[in-house]
Amino acid sequence: MRLSKGELNGHTFLAKLITQYALIHRKTIGPAAENYIEQLGLRTGEWIERFYEDPLHWTVDQYVHVIVDLKNSIGGHFEIVSVNPDHVVVRAKECPFGEFVMDAPHLCKLTSSVFGGIAARKFGYGKVSQRKRIALGEPVCEVAIYFEPDDREEGDIYENVPTTPEHGDPFAWEEETITMLNYELKKSDEMVISLLKELEDLKREKS
Repeated sequence: MRLSKGELNGHTFLAKLITQYALIHRKTIGPAAENYIEQLGLRTGEWIERFYEDPLHWTVDQYVHVIVDLKNSIGGHFEIVSVNPDHVVVRAKECPFGEFVMDAPHLCKLTSSVFGGIAARKFGYGKVSQRKRIALGEPVCEVAIYFEPDDREEGDIYENVPTTPEHGDPFAWEEETITMLNYELKKSDEMVISLLKELEDLKREKS
């Protein structure tokens, strides 16, 4: 007997959990949440690179096949649109987070920093332009990644991205990063306390 009203599986559960956590995080600390997503994406991209062959010099063709494969491996539906010496364009019919990504559109920064970080480490430079985004209600995602400075469109720029020493852990967070996170959380707590105090003051004035 089938009791479920929909498809519930590990991927669906984690996608919902992650997007809701990201939503709460952004509501708590504001725009700074994107900075943390970016750092997570840079480190995740480096970790993912280790699942692929690592030739001494990557070609553009190798790069685009890796970024499409990694996205499809985690539940996306990406395809190559075009490959040029200075940039590539990929498109997605489905996001790894599914429809839940619309709850936390800033998670798109994860795609930007993964793609841009890999490009910066392999070619010295990466600019990621997210032309279309499912997270904003569009039917597809379309992303262009440039390997050298270009003024044709705006994008997130990645260069001088540090590489973890061989056999090191990309997720070994530095103390200053944790300190910055604690500082942002403390600021948000102080803001909430201040707002609550203002509300109490208003109540007293009306009574």
